[in-house]
Amino acid sequence: MSFQGVLVPVLTPFKANLKPDAEKFAALCRAILDQGAGGLAVFGTTSEANSLSAEERMGLLEVLIGSGIPAARLMPGTGACALPEAIRTTGHAVSLGCGGVLLLPPFYYKGVSDDGIYAFVDGLIQGVGSSDLRVYLYHIPPVAQVGYSVDLVGRLHGAHPGTVVGLKDSSGDWSNTAALLAAYPDMEIFPGSEVFLLDALRAGGAGCITATANMNVPMIAASYATWRDDGADDRQAAITRIRETVQGTAPMVPLMKAYLALKTGDPGWATVRPPMVPVTEAVARELDAKLAVLGYQFPGI
Repeated sequence: MSFQGVLVPVLTPFKANLKPDAEKFAALCRAILDQGAGGLAVFGTTSEANSLSAEERMGLLEVLIGSGIPAARLMPGTGACALPEAIRTTGHAVSLGCGGVLLLPPFYYKGVSDDGIYAFVDGLIQGVGSSDLRVYLYHIPPVAQVGYSVDLVGRLHGAHPGTVVGLKDSSGDWSNTAALLAAYPDMEIFPGSEVFLLDALRAGGAGCITATANMNVPMIAASYATWRDDGADDRQAAITRIRETVQGTAPMVPLMKAYLALKTGDPGWATVRPPMVPVTEAVARELDAKLAVLGYQFPGI
């Protein structure tokens, strides 16, 4: 497998002027890898990717690799509504040696057909024109409202078996993930939450790509590493409780940023780019108290 284990859609820090803080971003990425992440799925939903310009994303990717992060462990999001932009950002990632790209479908027009999405992805692959390209489809219909059907995944994988190699399923619907795992055992399938990690591994999954790994890589990575051992169900239950607590407290991206601000003493972490709005320190302290009851320990960054 090209990627396996716990992949992290890393939070993007912003300065007071709302420009990305590249140095802080690289430091967080290095810390997450040191804590046991299998890779970094930067510029996904959790990264506020669609609040970043293509130039910002490409520049940050260059900073990460320039700071010593192995390109092979990076799976940047390169999706866009416009095919030329998606080709540009994807080609850039390939030119830097990234291990793969995470590709949203074109998400502005709703009710588009599988044929239309197929034409977009096929056009991107032809436009990039590189045998080094590895595409991981990003299925997140609760946000994008446009997704990759199980049949479309098979059609794309069949047409481009060495290029369309995996998928992140952020549908939140285990039955959809299970159907993908059963239909395409040779693909790298990742649920978009650690809640489904153990079930996915038992069904042949590659791991998970999960937002809350920004603050909980060690526990999730330990569950991945020991999923065949005694106590796997208990370890899964523990990480599930933490995920559900975070998810149930406030919108996850501003909440996790506020939590990092609280735990690191750096208020800059709480900054989000509009249209997101920050959550208060009081909400972060509420989360901290809830997590303490669960025995959670912040791993530091």
